[in-house]
Parts: sequence; C-alpha cells; structure tokens
Amino acid sequence: MGTDMANKAVVLVSGGLDSATVLALAREQNLACYALTFDYGQRHRIELDAAHRVAKLLGAADHRTVQLDIGWMGGSALTDRDIPVPDVPSGGIPVTYVPARNTVFLATALGWAEVLGAQDIFIGANAVDYSGYPDCRPEFIQAFEKLANLATRAGVEGRPFHIHAPLMHMRKAEIIRTGVRLGVDFSLTLSCYDPDLDGLACGSCDACRLRRQGFVEAGVADPTRYRR
Repeated sequence: MGTDMANKAVVLVSGGLDSATVLALAREQNLACYALTFDYGQRHRIELDAAHRVAKLLGAADHRTVQLDIGWMGGSALTDRDIPVPDVPSGGIPVTYVPARNTVFLATALGWAEVLGAQDIFIGANAVDYSGYPDCRPEFIQAFEKLANLATRAGVEGRPFHIHAPLMHMRKAEIIRTGVRLGVDFSLTLSCYDPDLDGLACGSCDACRLRRQGFVEAGVADPTRYRR
C-alpha cells in the first residue's frame, strides 16, 4: 500500500469498540493510517494498552500515544476520582462527559495531519447509541471541519481537511457487525469507564451497558471480561 500524501489518514484510537471499527473502516479504504491515542489523565488508563493492541492488529502505519493531561481541571467522572462513575444513565449530559475532550483531540490530530500531509481525520463519534455528549454530534463534526480549513496553511492553500465520523448514525449492533466483517477482534478492546487493574469491565456503567446491549442485538458473542 502506498504511503504518499493522498493516501494518509490520522485516526483517533482510544482502545474501545467504536474506534477499533473506525480504524478498520479507514484501512478498508486503503489508507495508511496514523493512529493517535491520548493519555489524558483518564481513570481508565488501561485502555491505552487496548489501543496499542488494536493499532497493531489492524495494521496502523504508525501509532503515537500522546500525553495530554486535561484531567487536572476536573469536572468529569472519567478524570476526577472524587466523582463516581454512575451505574445508571442520568438525564441530560452525564458526569462522564469530559470538558472539550473531542475538541482538544481533534485539534491535536489536525496538527499531526498537516505535518504528515494527510487530509483525512477519522473519529469514532456516534450520535445514536451514545451517552449524550455534545461533541459527538454531527453539528460539532461539521463545525470542526470548517474550523480546520480556516485555521491551517493546508486549508488556506487549497488542500482541505475532511473530518470523517463513519459511525455517526449507526446503532451499536451495526457497528459490531461492521467490525466483525472487517476482522476486528473485539476481545482486544476496552469500553468500560471504570475497569479494575486487571482490565475487567465493571458491567454497570453506561459504556458497558451500551456495549453489552449491542452484542446482544447484533447476535454476536460478547467477548468482554466483566467482573460482575
């Protein structure tokens, strides 16, 4: 596979089910995928190991894990251990929302893409089976793409960026079926917001609930290791 400028893409890879499927979809398009993972102060840092496994399995051309601590500001159950991860969904935007996370991640991905000469950036945002995060909506993706092309030399000089969110309108079951078709080994992924030190999923957080329900609806055996 060629690795010239037109064939490169930066793919955000968290180690979860969705981002693994997105990486597989980008690879299906014969793109040289540069996987980007963030160590951002998340309490579930064990997902970084899952991201490494996923990037290797799916043939990323390169994989970088960037230390970019946004946990110092608090405000989220995913970064602040004083805020418990809820066992049941709550109304409105949940406490697992991390302030400005996807904005910060995409901005970093944009910088790397411009250096690489890549015009495509992939993210696993989903507006159907998700937890209500404002930065997972189509409006956000469209707005960021517009910003990307206003704020960069590449965009100004006529080499526009495209922000791809191929899972945006998929149900979790459809995402799982797509991943299975593309050879994703979901046993390597981790979606839980509050796993233990051995990587066992809690089984009760919103991410676990959506994941488990997705496997049931997809008719696919759930390979997740739950502690309860």
